[in-house]
Amino acid sequence: MPRCFFVSDLHGQAHRYQQLFRRIEIDRPEAVFMGGDLFPSGLIPTQSFDPGHTDFVSDVLIQEFRRLQDRLGADYPHVFLILGNDDERFEEASILAGATEGIWTYIHNRHISWQGYDIYGYAYIPPTPFMLKDWERYDVSRFVDPGCISPEEGWHTVPVSERELRYTTIAEDLKTLVKTDDLSRAIMLFHAPPYQTYLDRAALDGKQIDHVPLDVHVGSIAIQRFIMERQPRLTLHGHIHESARLTGHWCQQIGKTWCATAAHDGKELALVIFEADQPDKMTRELL
Repeated sequence: MPRCFFVSDLHGQAHRYQQLFRRIEIDRPEAVFMGGDLFPSGLIPTQSFDPGHTDFVSDVLIQEFRRLQDRLGADYPHVFLILGNDDERFEEASILAGATEGIWTYIHNRHISWQGYDIYGYAYIPPTPFMLKDWERYDVSRFVDPGCISPEEGWHTVPVSERELRYTTIAEDLKTLVKTDDLSRAIMLFHAPPYQTYLDRAALDGKQIDHVPLDVHVGSIAIQRFIMERQPRLTLHGHIHESARLTGHWCQQIGKTWCATAAHDGKELALVIFEADQPDKMTRELL
């Protein structure tokens, strides 16, 4: 049974990456899943590798993973990653360059077969109040929650057609991604959590926009419905940092599917450890 690590929302923080590399060297997992928001963010004030760095992917991420690869040799894990809503999409070219070098496998909107499992990745999230929209989509319709900004009104670091902005939804994307595949051995790497779960609880209690109370659950309805209807083996999520603290839970079972978040609002790295055949025995450590 392959032993796997899952992390998300590292936001370029040196301590989190150092803890991840250290545990990979000690434990030698067979795979590492990285769920987006990997780059330094202006919203996270704590120390990054180099706050003034202009090429985090090429000069930091790729170099650090290459050093790890050199040290571990044949024990280097298969690294699966997607980006998140704080990661500017123009960096995708550098991520693809790292994939070409064999540093990691970029799986946004892709299906990869690995050791008898079906690995899928999907980075888009529903609309947020933030202006960067590289990784935002309408969820199940063109509805936008109060206080949020539509994908059409924000800004993008790569060109996007008007038709894609207006009419593409997460729900339709997921249908296209998995088609009629058997998902009984599927591990799905999302950035967004499913709606109305332990994993999507935001700190919005008592807040209103134009006298309309805000929904404290901010995950994806499309992903929630997808999990309920298609029942993949395991889904991995991030994005909402405070959810585990507010709910007291970092994982949840939906039907036969186990769902976990590695987002965390403390300084530590949240490391989820699992064996693909036993997702019900997942553990989470704060390092």
